[in-house]
Amino acid sequence: MTLSRGTVARYAVGSVGTGGFGTLPGLVLVYYLTDTLGVAALMAGLIVTIAKVWDVVIDPVIGAASNHDRARHGSRRRLMAAGGLLLPVFFVLTFAVPAAWSPAAGAAWVLLAFLCAATAFSLFQVPYIALPAELTDDYDERTRLLTARVVVLTVAILAFGGGAPALRSVVPDEHTGYLVMAAVAGLVLGVSLLVSAGVEHGARRRHARSRVSPAAANAAPATGAPSSARWRSVGGAYRDGLAVLSTNLPFRMLLTTFVLQALATGTMLAGAQYVARWVLGDEAAVTLLFAALVGPAVVFAPVWGAVARRVGKERAFRMASTLFALAAFSLLGMAWAPGAWVYAVVAVAGAAYAGLQSLPMAMLPDVVAHDARTRGPGRAGTFSGVWTAGETTGFALGTAVLALTLAVTGYVTSQAEQLVVQPDSAVLGIVLAFSVLPAALVAVSLVTLRRYPLRRADIHAAGPAAVHEEPA
Repeated sequence: MTLSRGTVARYAVGSVGTGGFGTLPGLVLVYYLTDTLGVAALMAGLIVTIAKVWDVVIDPVIGAASNHDRARHGSRRRLMAAGGLLLPVFFVLTFAVPAAWSPAAGAAWVLLAFLCAATAFSLFQVPYIALPAELTDDYDERTRLLTARVVVLTVAILAFGGGAPALRSVVPDEHTGYLVMAAVAGLVLGVSLLVSAGVEHGARRRHARSRVSPAAANAAPATGAPSSARWRSVGGAYRDGLAVLSTNLPFRMLLTTFVLQALATGTMLAGAQYVARWVLGDEAAVTLLFAALVGPAVVFAPVWGAVARRVGKERAFRMASTLFALAAFSLLGMAWAPGAWVYAVVAVAGAAYAGLQSLPMAMLPDVVAHDARTRGPGRAGTFSGVWTAGETTGFALGTAVLALTLAVTGYVTSQAEQLVVQPDSAVLGIVLAFSVLPAALVAVSLVTLRRYPLRRADIHAAGPAAVHEEPA
C-alpha cells in the first residue's frame, strides 16, 4: 500500500517527542544530578539506569496491552494518547527538585519522577514502533516512512540537544533554569505525541475509502480480529517476548545489533556535556557538538534511504556502521589536541548516525511482516515491546557506562555554583567514553549484523502480508 504524504508526516511528527525524550535525559539528567544537585556520579548513573531497567520490565507488558487494544478496538491509539498526556507532567517534575533539598532527597525525587515519565513514554513508544509493519506491506514504502521519521527525529535531537542547554541558561539560577527547560520541552513533547497518536486511524480510513464503500469501511474495525479477544496475562506477555527472541533469528540479530549501537550512542550522548565543559573548555560547546552530530544526519537520512534502495538495507546498514566506528575512534585525539577539528569528525559520525537510526528501524517492519507471513499475524505489539525494551537497555547502559567511567577515573561532583577542578584521569575517562568505547561497541555490532538473513527477495517472495489482521 502506498502511504499518503499526510500519513507519513503525521507518523514522523511523533519522533519530535521520541527524539526529545530520548535526547534530554541522556544529555542533561546525569549532569543535573552531579553538577547541580551534588549527587555522586555512580549514584546518578544508577538512578537513570533503574528507570531504564523499569522500562525493560514494562515494555513487553505494554506490547501485549497494545496487541489487545488493537484486536478489540481496531487501533493502538488509546495507549499512545495516554502517554502523550502524562509524559509532560512527569518530565517537568523530574527537573523540579527544590533547591534547598539535600543531594539524597533530590536523588529520590528524580528517581520517582523519572520512573513515572519513563512509563508514560513507553505507553506511546511501544505501539508507535509497532505501526510501520501495519501501515503498509511494501518494502520500499517502509523505508520511505522510516526515513521521514528519522529526518524529523534528527531535527528534534538537534533542537532539543542544542536548545535545551540554551533554555537552561536563560535565568542565572540553575534550578530555575532546568525547570524552564523542562516546562518548554514537556509542552513540545506532549503536543507531538498527541498529534501522532491518531495516525493509524487516519491511514486506515483513507485506505478503506480507496478500496471499499464508505458504508463497508465504517461497518467494523479493520483488524479482522475476533470480538472475543482477551488480554494476555503479564506472564504470557513475557513468554511471548521470549518466544519472538528464541524463534526469530532475523529479529534476534537485528535487535542485538541495535542494542549494541544504542549502548554506543547512549554513552556518547551522556558524555557530550562533559566533553564540552572539561575537554573543549566551554560548557556552551555542547550546542555545537549537537549541531555537528545531528545537522548532517538531517541531510544524510534520505541519502541512506537511497543507498538502501540500491544495495539493500542490510548492506547500507553495514556501511553506515563502519563509517560511524571509524569516526568515533578518531575522536581519541581529543586527549592530546582538543580543538575545532573535533566538530568536523563529529559531523562525519553524524552522517553515519543517520543510517544507524533509519536503517534498522526500516528493517524491523520487514521482520514483523515476514513473521506474520510465516507464523501468522498478531505479534506486532510483542515485537515492538521487546524492541523498545532492548533499545532502552542500550541507552540505559550507555549512561551507566559513562557514570562508571567517571567514578573509576576520579570525577569530582559539585553542587550549583561550586567551582571544582577535574583530575587528568577524569578528563581522559570522558574522552574514552566519547570515542574508543562507542567505536568498539559498533565494531562488535557488525558481527551480529552479518548474521541478519533477510533480503529484499525474501520480503517480496512471500507476497502481501496480512498485517492488518491481528488477533489477540
